[in-house]
Amino acid sequence: MKNSRWRRAGVAAGLSLILLSGTAAASPTLQTGSHGHNVMLLQQKLKQAGYSIASVDGVFGGETERAVAEFQRDRKLRITGIVNNATWRALQRVRPQSGKTPAVPHTAVPAAKHAAPVAAAPDNLPILNRSKVGALIRTARSYIGVPYKFGGSTPKAFDCSGYLQYVFAQNGISIPRTADEQYKLGRRTTSSRQLEPGDLVFFTTYEPGASHCGIYLGDGEFIHAASSTGVRIDALSNSYWAPRYLGGKHIVK
Repeated sequence: MKNSRWRRAGVAAGLSLILLSGTAAASPTLQTGSHGHNVMLLQQKLKQAGYSIASVDGVFGGETERAVAEFQRDRKLRITGIVNNATWRALQRVRPQSGKTPAVPHTAVPAAKHAAPVAAAPDNLPILNRSKVGALIRTARSYIGVPYKFGGSTPKAFDCSGYLQYVFAQNGISIPRTADEQYKLGRRTTSSRQLEPGDLVFFTTYEPGASHCGIYLGDGEFIHAASSTGVRIDALSNSYWAPRYLGGKHIVK
């Protein structure tokens, strides 16, 4: 009987750590510089609760930090602007003000004034017509030299996934904002020899999984927004990138 009570208590404790996405796991610590799906869920929940979030883009910037701090203040939590276990648990208890749960969008960067209409990109399917590859690559090359900035998504400064999203938007295709979400596009290739110009390439850098990305140009080269130099062209065989290569995604059809 005693063991049964302990088991029930353990289940209850485990359930208290369910993330906003509904999967049982330890709550993540999120702060300025974090990005990805958990940040998108955080932003969605804050927005539901009535806090000012202009875009659910998966990037933990100043706006998200301020919203978290306001939420912590209102719930009499320690005000840090950092999401810890206590903040996650408090967020789980929040009910949407409107009574509706908005979907987490694939947020597109607004296209240029004369860009083609933007079409949403489906997961796990080719999205780029072969006839448009040349234009896409010309667009990508036109931003060589633009500096890197974490969270950057305009020609003033790009991060890796913001650069890809912007380039694709200029060519009429909306893709997700973050590298891990972009990695869901297209069909995975087992070898760089299976890539063709216009396909996507991904790398594992500062965190497990897809945390850096670029566009394959052909002849073993790819273009990307590098954190040290900004938008540039590198070789997949580069001594830094080769051991971090996660794989390619074939998106050309």
